[in-house]
Amino acid sequence: MAFSKFQAFYNHPAGPKTIHFWAPTFKWCINIANLVDISTRPAETVSCPQQAALACSGLIWARYSTVITPKNWNLFGVSIAMVATASYQLSRKLQHEFTSTKSTIPKEF
Repeated sequence: MAFSKFQAFYNHPAGPKTIHFWAPTFKWCINIANLVDISTRPAETVSCPQQAALACSGLIWARYSTVITPKNWNLFGVSIAMVATASYQLSRKLQHEFTSTKSTIPKEF
C-alpha cells in the first residue's frame, strides 16, 4: 500500500521527476529565510518593496497553481506561506515606522 502511494506520487505529472515539483520545493528556502529574519532582523531593516513583491508574487502564483493542469499543491502551499511571511514582515515594518515616527515628533506646550 505504501509503495503504491509512493509510486503514484513519484509518477504524478507534478511529481519529483518534473520541474513542477522542484521549483516550489526550493522556493520553501525563501520562506525559511523570511521566518529566520522575523526573529533575527530588526524591523527597521526590513525592505518594504521586497516584502511587497514577495507577497504579490505569492498571491499570483497561488492563483496560478490552482488553474493549471495538473494542480500543483506544492506551489500553492509555498505561495500561501510566502504571502503570510511577507505580510507579517510588512506589518512589522509598518508598525515600527508608525511607532517610531509617533515618538520622535516633539511635543509642544
